Amino acid sequence: MQVFPISEAQPPEHRAALPSSADVVVIGGGVIGVSASLFLARAGLRVTLLEKGRIAGEQSSRNWGWIRVTGRDLAEVPIALEAQGLWQKLAQEVASDIGLTQGGVAYLAESEADLNEYAAWLESAKPLGVSSELLDSNAVRDLMPQASRQWAGALWTPTDMRAEPFVAVPALARLARDAGVTIREACAARLIETEAGQVSAVVSEHGSVKTNAVVLAGGAWSSLFLRRHGLSIPQLSVRSTAGRTSAVDDVYSGGAIDGRVGFRRRQDGGYTLAQEVRSDLFIGPDAFRALPFFVGQLMRQPFRVTYRPAAPRHFPDAWGTKRFWRADEQSPFERMRVLNPRPNARATAKALGFFKDSFDAADKAELIQHWAGMIDFMPDMVPVVDQVGDLPGLTVATGMTGHGFGIGPAFGRIVADLVQGKAVGHDISRFRFSRFADGSRLVPGPGV
Repeated sequence: MQVFPISEAQPPEHRAALPSSADVVVIGGGVIGVSASLFLARAGLRVTLLEKGRIAGEQSSRNWGWIRVTGRDLAEVPIALEAQGLWQKLAQEVASDIGLTQGGVAYLAESEADLNEYAAWLESAKPLGVSSELLDSNAVRDLMPQASRQWAGALWTPTDMRAEPFVAVPALARLARDAGVTIREACAARLIETEAGQVSAVVSEHGSVKTNAVVLAGGAWSSLFLRRHGLSIPQLSVRSTAGRTSAVDDVYSGGAIDGRVGFRRRQDGGYTLAQEVRSDLFIGPDAFRALPFFVGQLMRQPFRVTYRPAAPRHFPDAWGTKRFWRADEQSPFERMRVLNPRPNARATAKALGFFKDSFDAADKAELIQHWAGMIDFMPDMVPVVDQVGDLPGLTVATGMTGHGFGIGPAFGRIVADLVQGKAVGHDISRFRFSRFADGSRLVPGPGV
C-alpha cells in the first residue's frame, strides 16, 4: 500500500541505470513529467525520466484530487475535457485502483454575485462542450440533501471526476516504465549542456545523458532551474494545506467548494478538506523580481494569500538557496529531495469546522492527517507549456497553478507532441513561454 505523504524516507521504487544517451530526457517526476514520458515512449522514443526525490513526492500527490473542467480558463477547457477522457482510459490500463469516480464538482454560491460570476463563465464555456449547469438554491438542496445550510445556487459539472493522487501518479509511472521509460529517482538533474546553442546533454548527480531534447516539468523548482540557464519566468510558489477526515456518512460523492471550505469524497470513506483557496507565500528574491507581473492579481484577490517573511531553508526561493552552481558541484535540488512544507494546522482545523457546520452528518468527523504542498503558479493563473526559443531542444511545462493533477495527462500528451514537432490539436498560444517578455498584456484567468 502506498504511504502518504510520499517522502525521501521511503526507498526509491525506480532505480534504473542511466543510459549514455536518450532521445528525450524528462526532468521532474510529477504528473506532467510522468504523462509526457509515457506518451513519448508510446511514440517509440527512448525516454529517460529524472526525479530528484520520489515520483509524485510533491504537489502531484498533495493536491485535492479533483479532475475538473469547472471554472477553468477557456484556453484550458478543451484540454481538461481531453484529460478526463485520458484518465478514464488510463485507469483501465494501470494495475492499481486509483479511485477514479465521476462524482461531479460543485462551486457553491454564497450570493447572487457569485452566481452571476458563474453564469458569465458558463456562457463562455458552454460552446466548448462542457456539461456544466447553473443550479438554483432548491436544486442544490436536491444535490446535497444532507446539507444543514443553504446556498444561493451553484455551478455544477456532473461529468467532473476525482481520484486519489498519491496512488494515481505512481501508477502512471509504472505504466511508463513498462512502456520502456528509464526512470531514476533520487537523481537530480543539475543542468543542461549545450553545443552550438542548443541542447546536447543533461548533467545529473549520477552522470550525463546525451540528448537533443529536454522536457522541464519541475513544478515549484522550474524557475530556479531555468534561471541557472539565463532563462526567466515570473513563477512563484505558495503553500497550500489540506487534511483528511475519518470515515463519515456520504454527504456528497464528488467535490465542492464555497467561500469557506473545499471538500471531496475519498476512496477511504473520509473527505479531503481545505480552507477554501487560501495559501501562504514565503517572501524571497523571486517574489521581488516577479512583483511587477503580479500587481494585477494582488489587486483582484488581495486577501487570499498570507505573506510570510522568509522561506524555510533550502526551499526554491529561500534567501540562502544558490542561484548558480557548476555541473560538478551539489545543486539545490540535492539539498531538498522532496519539498515537504509544514502544514498550517490552524487552516485544516478551520476547514473541519466549516465542513461540520455545513453537514450535520459530518459532526463526528475527525481530522486524522494533514499535509501541505507548494503550488507553482503564474501571474495570469495559466501555465507555461511551450518550447523555448532561446534554448532549442528545451520544452517547458510548469506553473500549473494547483490544477496540474486533473489536466496532467492531456498536457503530457501535448508536450510529447511538441517534442516530436507534431500538431498538438489545441490552441496553446496562451501558454507560450515568451508572453512575459514580448510586451503582451497579461490576461488573468477566471476567478471562479
